[in-house]
Amino acid sequence: MRRIHRGLSAILLAGLSAVATGSFAQEASPFQARLAQAITPLNVNPDGLSGAGASVLSEAVAASRYVMIGESHMSREIPAFTTQICRLMAPSGLAAMVIETGPEAARVVDAAMRSPDREAKIVEFSRKHPDGIAFFRGQDEIRMTGDCAAAAGPKFQLWGLDQEFLGSSGHLLQEMLAAKPGPLARAALTGLAAQEQKATAAALASGSPADLLLLSAKQDDLDQAAAAVAKDGGARVRYLFGLLTESRAIYQASQARKGDPNGRRARLMKRTLAAQLADKPGARVLLKFGAYHGYKSINPLNQRDIGAYVAERAEGEGATALHIIIEGAKGSLAGYAGVGRPAAVQTFDMKDDKDPDWRKDVVQAAGAASGSWLMVDLRTLRTRDLSAAPAPWRDLVLGYDIAILAPTFTPTSLLGGDTPAAR
Repeated sequence: MRRIHRGLSAILLAGLSAVATGSFAQEASPFQARLAQAITPLNVNPDGLSGAGASVLSEAVAASRYVMIGESHMSREIPAFTTQICRLMAPSGLAAMVIETGPEAARVVDAAMRSPDREAKIVEFSRKHPDGIAFFRGQDEIRMTGDCAAAAGPKFQLWGLDQEFLGSSGHLLQEMLAAKPGPLARAALTGLAAQEQKATAAALASGSPADLLLLSAKQDDLDQAAAAVAKDGGARVRYLFGLLTESRAIYQASQARKGDPNGRRARLMKRTLAAQLADKPGARVLLKFGAYHGYKSINPLNQRDIGAYVAERAEGEGATALHIIIEGAKGSLAGYAGVGRPAAVQTFDMKDDKDPDWRKDVVQAAGAASGSWLMVDLRTLRTRDLSAAPAPWRDLVLGYDIAILAPTFTPTSLLGGDTPAAR
């Protein structure tokens, strides 16, 4: 199956009730009959959710301390859906939205989300620090955070769990210098900041993230800075420098295809979430990550990712975690096109996928009308013997509780990604 942003790409193609699948025979199988019973219509509108699936979803959300949304990144539809989940959770208390970006990048978005000019603030930041924020430069993501903050109240926060993004070095160094380190650390960090400006100028000219300081810095320079920071940097500077070096290590391992970058990234996210929850025991949170991260079981990358951690934690607390995957049948998503470049538009269509595909099974089982959304209550399928189910369904049913099927995805617009400011 073609993947977009290393997540699952789509589920429903409207009007293809007769599409061929590798999972079902011409006559309905017992599993197909059970699947048909698990599917209900769902309408996602600006004023709320409706349809038979809405009541099932609302009850499941109400019963859950943790709600995990697994997505394909950079659409308009998923932030709109997430806003409605936020509004369902808010009346009973919603402490935070947990997102797939770095902790410091999340602080930037958190500071802007209640402002009437929040988009302008993100544009300003992104032009000063190209590629400084992952995903939350999307116009629809920023609108979603503002709407969720308005619904959840003044104590609502954004928690970033991931490594910092490729262009984060300038912001991190700026924050380190603002923390008033001692003379040794200040001298080392000032030198790195000068290198960072040159590196970012080169990256803007080439479009290549490899030119950014996070990847292009000499290890000897970083080692010398680390020694200085350890001597007189102070706690805040040591923390921020650790974010920089850990983010670099994850990207370098991924670039070299060595070590275990996915596992290292997952462990970082788990540690960061554990620290946040230690400060807010019993907090009710909404999490939004790429679909591979959201599996409550071992995911397709053979990792126990943040979704598995959340599921286990909830069980240990005697609470409930609800895992929702949202996909589209066809359409376009915004994709990364280089440092300071406008988003690339990536198109996809379920019917072009030649591999066994559970999306097509949903269409055949539902006989969906054009333009409709569908909800599949995977929990009802988990209660039966899964041994006879097609392999894609066994993985999905064990990994998620509810699947949301949108007919079309459309790409979000990036803020501040086309005309970087002079540095």
